Amino acid sequence: MSNARLIEEIERLKEERNAIILSHNYQPAEIQDIADYLGDSLGLSRKASKTDADVIVFCGVQFMAEIAAILSPDKTVLLPDINAGCPMADMLTAEKLRDLKRKHPDAVTVAYVNTGAEVKAEVDICCTSSNAIRVIESLRDTSEIIFVPDKYLADYVSKRTDRKLIVWDGFCPSHVKVLPEDVLRQKRLHPKAKVMVHPECIPEVIELADEVLSTEGMCKYAKKISASELIVGTETGILHRLRKENPEKSFYPASESAVCPTMKIITLEKILWSLREMKHEIRVPEDIRVRAERAVNRMLNLK
Repeated sequence: MSNARLIEEIERLKEERNAIILSHNYQPAEIQDIADYLGDSLGLSRKASKTDADVIVFCGVQFMAEIAAILSPDKTVLLPDINAGCPMADMLTAEKLRDLKRKHPDAVTVAYVNTGAEVKAEVDICCTSSNAIRVIESLRDTSEIIFVPDKYLADYVSKRTDRKLIVWDGFCPSHVKVLPEDVLRQKRLHPKAKVMVHPECIPEVIELADEVLSTEGMCKYAKKISASELIVGTETGILHRLRKENPEKSFYPASESAVCPTMKIITLEKILWSLREMKHEIRVPEDIRVRAERAVNRMLNLK
């Protein structure tokens, strides 16, 4: 079946199911182009929760679909490929986190949203890559802070808040592929380009950046900055959106190797099958959902 025919069928089933399609910024171009909403994991889930859709098809990875299920318990959340996992999220289980908390009983626990629902249910507050600094600053009266699972985001936040954090040894396998020599090579090739990188990158890369930003932060920065060339230090899927929204500007990947394999396994065929069969439904047990939602809402309610 051609892409045009696939898209036609997807649109028909969307209407029949009262469904919306969410696409993360790292998804393949053809998935981004058919999405009703395009963005980052939490932002997409918040937008979806405010719609009257009955079905959410989340084109991303499993923890992202779980966030949608946490914030929209009355909607059906589908993940087109159940094997779309996040390696970093899988580096920490709720049991391992409970062990860490037992070693630091007085600590406040902060979880990056790139974690499973069971982990979120164990923490005091969540954070995103864009508000992690603000979350840590809000805990100024706390003597100990556990920050999971990303040790590189934790390092970035620790340096900018001057707070020592108890960290987990987790990381994003795609972002660690962006190396300082990659950024320096691109800077030599494009000396006028601004460098923006994601805080999941290693410290040596962050030191070379003009801006350290979340994926949504990158999209906003690219629109407002006068520079016509930008070097992008994150998963390469975002380049499609950046180029589409800013056709007059040039975007260069800091590293062509920064590709998340599980972000690329969702296809148009799988979205069609997902809507036909109403699979794979992502469910979060209510006791876990309520506790995880509490941690997310504490973050959202920060002034």
